[in-house]
Amino acid sequence: MMRTILSAAVVFSLAATLAGQKPAVHVPKTNSSPTLQPTGNPPPSAADAAKIKEVLAFEKEMEAAVVRGDAKTLDRMLAPDFIFTHGDGWTTGGAPLKTDTKASWLAYVVKQPPPYLYRELDHVQVEIHGDVAITVGRYLYLPQSNNPQPGHMYVWFERVYQKQNGEWKHLSHKTVKGPIREDDGAN
Repeated sequence: MMRTILSAAVVFSLAATLAGQKPAVHVPKTNSSPTLQPTGNPPPSAADAAKIKEVLAFEKEMEAAVVRGDAKTLDRMLAPDFIFTHGDGWTTGGAPLKTDTKASWLAYVVKQPPPYLYRELDHVQVEIHGDVAITVGRYLYLPQSNNPQPGHMYVWFERVYQKQNGEWKHLSHKTVKGPIREDDGAN
């Protein structure tokens, strides 16, 4: 009798734990860039190398907040005049897919269910200009979808950050290539 009760308790405990978890999602392996600064740039000073580490950590924290739908964290990280240009149509004279302000991006990120299952940075390079940082790189993501196999996507981007009152702020994101379904084209 005691074994049956103990077994039932273990089963219920495991079921409760699993019910609160997201379904397992395969996240592709990402890579760091061969160099953290763009090719041809001189090596960074010690101070700039420290800023590069700060910016990379800031970007990683920001992507995690997007996936969590954490508007409070993102509100602190985004500049009041933040602009997010989606899609690369603008690079050939066309229109972007969408342009978000800080308010519209925060509203999108907090949707339920959250819009992304993951967003992982890949091949990010950082260029430092005093208290301004420009990053170029890629993020891989899986959108929330009713499609059983929505497909992993990626976007190449250029982002601008500025250190304001001792904290990095995200000023601008421009998609320079994408979005691209991972199995549709070369990286």
